[in-house]
Amino acid sequence: MEKVILYVDDAAYAREFLARMAASEADVGVRHWVLVACAPRMTHRISKWVSHSARENWRGKWFAKVQEQLLPLLQARGSQVTPTLAKGPLTDLTKRLKLEHGAAQVIDARRPKVGVDLEPVAPDVAPPGQSSWALPGAVVGMGALLLLANEMSE
Repeated sequence: MEKVILYVDDAAYAREFLARMAASEADVGVRHWVLVACAPRMTHRISKWVSHSARENWRGKWFAKVQEQLLPLLQARGSQVTPTLAKGPLTDLTKRLKLEHGAAQVIDARRPKVGVDLEPVAPDVAPPGQSSWALPGAVVGMGALLLLANEMSE
């Protein structure tokens, strides 16, 4: 049984990612999925007003929603799923999970964010959508405005 560590932070994006992955792969059979859910971070402004127990309660509810949406998809072919809620550095968690579950393939199915570099999940796995630079929205808008002004003057 192939073991796969799957990192997700958005259930809808992960479902699309898994559908693309299934379409590109041949039938690999039954897998053991280690589903690692990376809950969104709360800003420091929110964390000032919300207690630690309320934050943990919110993370638990978020984790339950992610499991509700992804477990049926992952268990479809009789595969086994071990859900885990990520805490701490992801590279350390990956090392711990590899030791616990044996050699495993690591798949990063987290949603890429514009202008935000995602934390790597393992030294040999590049975060999704990683680029050396990102254009801020104002620069893109200014370029579009200049292009439009140029076309109107012709």
